[in-house]
Amino acid sequence: MRPLRNVIYIQTQNAWVHKDNDNLVMKVDGELKARVPIHKLQGLVCFGQVSISPYLMAHCAENGVTITYLNQFGKFLARVEGPVSGNVLLRRTQHLTGADRGKSVVIARTLLCGKLYNQRAVLKRYLRDYGDKPDAEAMAAELGTAEKRVARCLHQLADCDTIDTLMGREGEAAQVYFGVFRHLIRKPGFSFDARRRRPPTDPVNALLSFCYTLLIHDCRSALETTGLDPASGFLHQLRSGRPSLALDLAEEFRPIVDRFVLSLINKRQLGVKDFETWPNGSVTLKEEPRRTLLAAWQERKQDNLRHPWFEESVPVGMLPWLQAQILARHLRGDCDSYVPFLWK
Repeated sequence: MRPLRNVIYIQTQNAWVHKDNDNLVMKVDGELKARVPIHKLQGLVCFGQVSISPYLMAHCAENGVTITYLNQFGKFLARVEGPVSGNVLLRRTQHLTGADRGKSVVIARTLLCGKLYNQRAVLKRYLRDYGDKPDAEAMAAELGTAEKRVARCLHQLADCDTIDTLMGREGEAAQVYFGVFRHLIRKPGFSFDARRRRPPTDPVNALLSFCYTLLIHDCRSALETTGLDPASGFLHQLRSGRPSLALDLAEEFRPIVDRFVLSLINKRQLGVKDFETWPNGSVTLKEEPRRTLLAAWQERKQDNLRHPWFEESVPVGMLPWLQAQILARHLRGDCDSYVPFLWK
């Protein structure tokens, strides 16, 4: 198994990043701020006004280090990468499979099975940890009902034979899941009544949107490393400029991100004062608290979870790459079906 390489997040405005021998060096106003060996990096994510020297950019492209540009608030802008790696035959098989409606439905159904199973795991874990509190009887009943409804949607996926019906069942489960999400927030001051993305209008939605962006970045990198085309999906259909397969792969990991967001809130690593509201009503995380989040995200990626298919403990940050490997094996015909990651 390959080692887990790091992703560097640079959000210091007006930072200058360049190459010094085999190191990545960051300076601000001429002052050295960081020095990292480039061979330990998988990706470089830049927020806002960050400048990168052409020599570093070329070195990253030649050595498989992807550079991603986001605006100051985390919205994707551009991506720089080297020549497309991977097996052209694998990509051709992927494209042909994506064009086959029946085969696409089978893979999409399995991806959603992973997502709904892991959403149930989030609800069940909260019920296990807090459901027996004396003052939580009504909340536990509501969460228990939601868990059963998500389980029913999970079983009903087997009867869905089109992408539209799969998306409909996934949407129903998401409505139930986020309908009780407020009960999982135990820190006063934070509230949540519905999932809102464009734009997020409260701190919880802002955190979910930002962390999903980080997740999709990791999924896209994993697919490209494996040799798959991140733009050609099965659940998310083709759309110009959209990383459809990265969105597909991210589905089963979104509940893990949800738990990460809840942990940031409930462990008081972030507070309501760490967010700012803009004139259009959107809510974003301030710059300094974003450093706290990114550091916690990197730590979370080092935590180990047991992978039931590989039957061993692996870092969370490796999960997208491992799932991309399973998908590639399935497309090559080395295994009968794609096996989603099921969070125990």
